[in-house]
Amino acid sequence: MSIKNIIFDFGGVLVDWNPKYVYENIFQKKTEMDFFLKNICSPLWINKQDAGESISETTKELQLKHPEYKEEIEMFYRDWEKMLGGEITENTILIKTLKSKYKIYGLSNWSAETFPIAFKKYPFFSDFDGIVLSGQEKMVKPDSRIFKLLLNRYSIKAEESLFIDDNMKNVITAKKIGFLTIFLTENINLKNKLIDLGLIR
Repeated sequence: MSIKNIIFDFGGVLVDWNPKYVYENIFQKKTEMDFFLKNICSPLWINKQDAGESISETTKELQLKHPEYKEEIEMFYRDWEKMLGGEITENTILIKTLKSKYKIYGLSNWSAETFPIAFKKYPFFSDFDGIVLSGQEKMVKPDSRIFKLLLNRYSIKAEESLFIDDNMKNVITAKKIGFLTIFLTENINLKNKLIDLGLIR
């Protein structure tokens, strides 16, 4: 069955986002920053906001739990826009080319409160035929339900869709559902991979 749809993850695929862009200027030692981002404003905590929980409420909860880091925790979403390092242009430049032949969708774990900042900042988001955000749907990848929600909402089939993500767990779920997938690592050139699959020239 031929591919009709291309589905992109956003962070790490189309947008360079990294909390280190804020905290490397706050902590004097890299070990301190790494501890903070692993154990305080951790991926597990960020996942709460990506799953639709209130930034204000989860920030206050974390500050009460770790009062010694009250100001640093406050910075996470106050200075969130500074964590955006820019477009990953070698990938975003492909969207116009792909759009001429395929429907383009987004499926991303992202807080509904912060995504409008990125949407306004990067014009390429306007080229998408549809976007499903975890923060709006209150479910996060790799939960298979959010993949199926995307398919149902836009009346598309997994077997006719390519899913691109930089997280292996998400790619595994997509494969199980029937998507063609690309697990995007630093060593993979997306354009070359799309050429190899016969999707662009």
